[in-house]
Order: sequence, then structure tokens, then C-alpha cells
Amino acid sequence: MPIKIPTGLPAGDILQSENIFVMDETRAMQQDIRPLKLAILNLMPTKITTETQIIRLLSNTPLQIELTLLKTATHASANTSVEHMEAFYRTFDDIREEKFDGLIITGAPVENLDFSQVDYWDELCEIMAWSKTNVFSTLHICWAAQAGLWYHYGIPKHELKEKMFGVFSHVPLQPAHPLLRGFDEVFQAPHSRHTEIRREEVLQCPKVEILAESVEAGVYIVASKKRRLFFVTGHSEYDAGTLAAEYFRDKNKGLPIALPRHYFPADDPTLPPRNTWRGHAHLLFSNWLNYFVYQATPFDLKTMERID
Repeated sequence: MPIKIPTGLPAGDILQSENIFVMDETRAMQQDIRPLKLAILNLMPTKITTETQIIRLLSNTPLQIELTLLKTATHASANTSVEHMEAFYRTFDDIREEKFDGLIITGAPVENLDFSQVDYWDELCEIMAWSKTNVFSTLHICWAAQAGLWYHYGIPKHELKEKMFGVFSHVPLQPAHPLLRGFDEVFQAPHSRHTEIRREEVLQCPKVEILAESVEAGVYIVASKKRRLFFVTGHSEYDAGTLAAEYFRDKNKGLPIALPRHYFPADDPTLPPRNTWRGHAHLLFSNWLNYFVYQATPFDLKTMERID
């Protein structure tokens, strides 16, 4: 089954060229089915790239999804056209009375700021509070994972001495957990962040559990024990060249940036990197959609219980 996306969204042509089944709103209206209602709060500066990466992963299941793209009203995107944002994005005020099966909150390049210094922090807190009653399951990515763990459980983030940057090996700690079904005993995932959450502080919180971690990159996946909230500290949605683009961008600006670890073949940035995490990324998103959205959400979203 396809994912339903707004008519004209640039990701549609890109994904169709990759033989990924997407459906625009016009065709979807002809089907008599209740698709999963999914929202993406896109906090990344490169909106179109992030849209495409996440929609690609959401499309790889037999589930039909109705997608809503969200933006913050308190921060204007400087890297995406106003026309694109007005055509395809809605604000929280537009959807605050609606209910959703699932919500994805992306990362954001604001890690070096305290949460309270982020210009849309109050709005994000309002959205996370709203999600407790209006969203069945929420997946937080990278900075949003740190923000969500702080907001929901008071687990802080800490600055790193150097950027966690590269592709790292991870191990599942609870292989029987449905989110990790099918995972290899060692799997790869990219990270690109200046801050971290610490294992010992996560373990002190009785409401969450660590599902996967890395010797080098630390805690990777945290889940609420009620299985409604999920926090992923890396960027499994990244394309093969995303870390390279970040590296060359900063290098060309004269910024201090180390070579991403375990990424370029033989650590040679003139060689094209290979995507060694694609299978894990598809499995992570499809497991979340299947076990924690599709199979768990009530048919009538008005009957969903509050997340506490």
C-alpha cells in the first residue's frame, strides 16, 4: 500500500523515480479505507531533503498512511522557500483539534543551545503536551529525542568534547522487544550531534528503558515502558551522502570539523561513502509503524487513552 502525500510535494517525483509507491491526495480520495494519520514535525533546516528521507522509510510497508507536514509558527525556515512551506506545511494551531495515530519529531541544529534558548521551545513543549492526548505514538529523532527525554522525564543532555560524527556499530539490548524485531546482533547507524544523554541517567528513570546502544556513540534507542514514546539519538533516515555534505559544508566554511568516523572508505573523503545502515533504517520505521501505531492504535482515535 502507498503513503498518501500532498499533491505536488517534491518528494513524490523523487520517490517514484526510485520505484517507491506513493499516492497523491486526488487518487487517495477514491479509496474507502481508514489510513493511518501520521504527522511529521520537521525541525530540520533542509525541509525537502528531510521530507524525502522520512517518507522513503514510511513508504516501505503495506500500510496506507495519510501524511501531515507540520512547521513551527515561532520560527521561519531560512533554507526552504516560503512557497513550499505555505503549500505543504501546517502549523500546530491548524491541527490542535485533530488526533493522530503517530507523530515524528525530527532533529534540529540547535544542540549547543539550552532548551529554553531555542526560539520555538515553548511551542514545542505545547506540542509535546498535546501529543499526550492527541497522538497514540511519537517517535523522536536526534535533538528531538534529547528534547523529549528532558520534557517528559527530566533526563538532561550534556555537551560533548567533540562532535559525535560518523557511522557507528550498535547492539540491541532487548532483542525480543517488537521495535527491534529482525535487527542484526550488530547494526550500523549514523550520528551527527554535539550533545549526548548519559546511560546512567536514563537507567535512573523507572519509566523508560534502553533498547539499543553503541560502545562509541552511547545510548541509541530509548523507549517508554508503556511503549507509546520512542527516542532515537541518531539519524537512521540519512542518505549515504548526508554526512559528507555536512562535512564539506563545514570544512568549506573554515569551521573545525573532524572526518566522520567509519564513513568514507579508508577514511578517504575523495571516495564516495556507502550506505551501510539502510536495512536497519527501514526495519526501525516499519517496526514502529506496525507494532506501535497500526496494531496498537484504536480504530476510533477519539477513544485513545492519555499518555502518562
